[in-house]
Amino acid sequence: MSDTEIKKSEDALELVAFCVGDQEYCVNIMSVREIRGWTKETSLPLTPPFVRGVINLRGSVVPVVDLASRLGLETTEPSARHVIIIMQIGEQAVGLVVDAVSDILTILTEKIQPTPDVSSDAARDFVQGVLAMEERMINLLDLSTVLPAVSAEGIAA
Repeated sequence: MSDTEIKKSEDALELVAFCVGDQEYCVNIMSVREIRGWTKETSLPLTPPFVRGVINLRGSVVPVVDLASRLGLETTEPSARHVIIIMQIGEQAVGLVVDAVSDILTILTEKIQPTPDVSSDAARDFVQGVLAMEERMINLLDLSTVLPAVSAEGIAA
């Protein structure tokens, strides 16, 4: 199947791929509101360690999640080379700090392989599947588990 045929297929899925440390992850492009350069956040008291704080996004307060920390990876202090992917999940906008956006992919849903049973339950909670593409292995994130639960009082762990 050609790239043009894949893009027209009803079983096709468009994904945004990005790097966190030496790993590559992706999310459904329909959840991505925008990709922006690194902006220093304002910290909030009593938030989970993976919540860096909040940023002002055109008058809206948006929580920022350090994705490396949330996934249990080694975190680094963000710099100008990092980006924030603003995700829209239901009514909530949340920023994910990542090292860099690497690709926009169009794949057939049948190419998504299940997360191997050798990984921990926590890993399977965050990763809903794996894409084996040429020399790359890309984890498809389940945003419903990666992003913190949001209650009427704010962010919860």
